[in-house]
Parts: sequence; structure tokens; C-alpha cells
Amino acid sequence: MKRLLLLSSGFVLLAISITSCEALIGNCMICQQNTYNSSGTLITEGQETEYCDDALLRIQATPPVTVLGVTTKWECR
Repeated sequence: MKRLLLLSSGFVLLAISITSCEALIGNCMICQQNTYNSSGTLITEGQETEYCDDALLRIQATPPVTVLGVTTKWECR
């Protein structure tokens, strides 16, 4: 009986750990910071980098910045 209980609890812990890893992997996006002129033409293109979890939320919450008709903003896919 103890062996069955130990085996069952081990299986439950394994199932929980696999599920938590999948949740972390699925919350990532590739983002880059791009700069556009006033007519919407791309001036500079930033390097694509993968961001996850809190870093991704910070980037998505960052509004575009416009100075003298030049707009810089984050774009994720």
C-alpha cells in the first residue's frame, strides 16, 4: 500500500512539473525596436531578440516615442 501511494504521488509531481515547463515556454515572443520617419518609412531596424514573461510584458506595455517626427516603437511577433 505504501508503495502504491509513493508511486501515485511521484506520478502527480511529474505531471505538475511537465505542465509548468510548457507554460513557461509558451509565453515568449520575438521582438525588435524599430524607428520610422513621419511618413511611416522604416529608418532603422533593431536586432530580433526573444523575450519571455515579465520582460515581454514590459516591452508590450512600452508606448511608442515620437521626437521631431521620428517614432521608435517595439514590434513583436
